[in-house]
Amino acid sequence: MDIKHLKAGKGVQLNRMPTDVSDKISPDFAQEELKKLRKKLAKLQDVMYAHNRYAVLVCLQGMDTAGKDSLIRELFEEFNVRGVEVKSFKTPTSQELQHDYLWRHYINLPPKGKFGVFNRTHYENVLVTRVHPSYLLNEHIPGITSVKDIPENFWRQRFSQINNFERHLTDNHTIVFKFYLHLSKAEQKNRLLRRLEKEEHNWKFSPGDLAERKLWGRYMECYEEAIRETTKPYAPWYIIPADNKDISRYLVARVLWDTLSKYHDIQYPELDETIQEQIQHYKKELEKE
Repeated sequence: MDIKHLKAGKGVQLNRMPTDVSDKISPDFAQEELKKLRKKLAKLQDVMYAHNRYAVLVCLQGMDTAGKDSLIRELFEEFNVRGVEVKSFKTPTSQELQHDYLWRHYINLPPKGKFGVFNRTHYENVLVTRVHPSYLLNEHIPGITSVKDIPENFWRQRFSQINNFERHLTDNHTIVFKFYLHLSKAEQKNRLLRRLEKEEHNWKFSPGDLAERKLWGRYMECYEEAIRETTKPYAPWYIIPADNKDISRYLVARVLWDTLSKYHDIQYPELDETIQEQIQHYKKELEKE
């Protein structure tokens, strides 16, 4: 499967994008390829850490049960723990609400040499808050004291701000990947039922999951517009078929590897000439101990 087809265009229509590509990629093949790719990515991150010039930000969005948590666990299994930082964004805290909506994301960006993973991202601010506009009132925005006060161009402004935020990141050598895990409503139902049926997964279930499921259509509208407005050459969206977790993990790994392996300047730094000239001397000194 050509991963170019996963990249979202400005006219993306989610209802025309597949959620299941198991007819093109077998889960067994995906599992085997993922094992190879995550080793390659872990090695690349090790070099990137020594090179210390780039950071990588992986943004994961998707409806409940889309597989974000397990994707993170499986994809980064081979990584040195110092090389990847994961941040899950939940309901903003009182402290976070004292700042602008991008602040909590900015302070959790990965440093140079590391991968950062946002499990749910700054896009929650144009998705959940758009489906539930009353949440905006918690931000204490001047002039907005009720939902009726939200200006017509409010969301377009936020899209522009997010584009500027990501442009700033990429201009300063953070490589940004944005993945929408495209799950079907039928598969979400199956996964929610499994959460209820398996005792060890019961803790993941919340009655709120069912309430949000009833708003599926509205979420799809908001996702589609957000992706259209913010897929850019410097920070593209990838629509990942997510009905099969093995395949979705493999496809995310493929996108990461195919893109990052083109950064040929990511190399181990050259050893200082004076040290290099004395390597044999240093070895003999240690061997004498």
